[in-house]
Amino acid sequence: LGLSINMEGEVRNNPPRPLIKDVDTIPMPSYDLFPMEKYQADGVRFGTVMTSRGCPFDCVFCSSSLQFGKRWRGHSDSRVIEELRILHDEYKIREIEFLDDTFTLNRPRAIRIAKRIREEGLDISWSASSRVDLFTDEVAKAMKAGGCHTVYFGIESGSQKTLDFIGKRITPEQSMAAVKKAKKHGLNALGSFVIGFPEETREDVEKTIKFSKKVGVEYAQFTIATPYPGTRLWSYALSKNLILTFNWRKYTTLDPVMKLKNFTSKQIKRMLQKAYLSFYLRPSYLIKDIISRKGFIFRRAIPRAIELLRMRMTSDLS
Repeated sequence: LGLSINMEGEVRNNPPRPLIKDVDTIPMPSYDLFPMEKYQADGVRFGTVMTSRGCPFDCVFCSSSLQFGKRWRGHSDSRVIEELRILHDEYKIREIEFLDDTFTLNRPRAIRIAKRIREEGLDISWSASSRVDLFTDEVAKAMKAGGCHTVYFGIESGSQKTLDFIGKRITPEQSMAAVKKAKKHGLNALGSFVIGFPEETREDVEKTIKFSKKVGVEYAQFTIATPYPGTRLWSYALSKNLILTFNWRKYTTLDPVMKLKNFTSKQIKRMLQKAYLSFYLRPSYLIKDIISRKGFIFRRAIPRAIELLRMRMTSDLS
């Protein structure tokens, strides 16, 4: 089940394998097969853990539910702690990124896991994701107490029209409120923003760039809308003949692969550059970074900014 086979030039697709209902039956990752000592950042060993699978939401660009289904399935609290204990004790991991699509989807469970991390004496710091409409004061407080330092929000856009097209079922005001809660409890906020949807106007994109600075996140990630096969955006793009290339190497979220109504490919790439430069090169942002983070962003942003400016100048001359 779940395999596709080339049978004498004909591709035969077997039926998909049913999703595993009890994810605790999945064996623990074989960390002993990986060079765990090589996974470091600034001298700190880090690891990744996925405590749940499945997403009941239906964002137009997201392929997660295609891979893991719409039914949420989570590991038990004890299984999560067991895996963290292995990473902490056997591999000296001190930084964890939880890779769940939405760590806070089951809020009581998220709170329990955060409390267990503290109660078990696990000396780790960590980050996780949340929808803005699922992020409460109680969740934020528990995450901070459990060692979390950053929460990842899929804010996506500052334009309500774009949010409605995505099917996000949130408002910019809800994003503002979630980031405010994170700050209140001492958590950093990372916001994800997407530009370059087929019908987006320049005003929509400018709203997103402006909102990324207004919403108050410490870090921002900008990408170009990319129609992965099977997603609603893929079906939409196919139906309107918008696909520019089927070269999957281009499907990075940094390269435009769709025709856009109001932008050329060159123009939307410029808007992506503008988004990054305007967010990270604000004088107030850099001063705060140097004071509070010892120039963590400055050391990384300036070389990248120079590269982006060089690319823009080269593009202007071509």
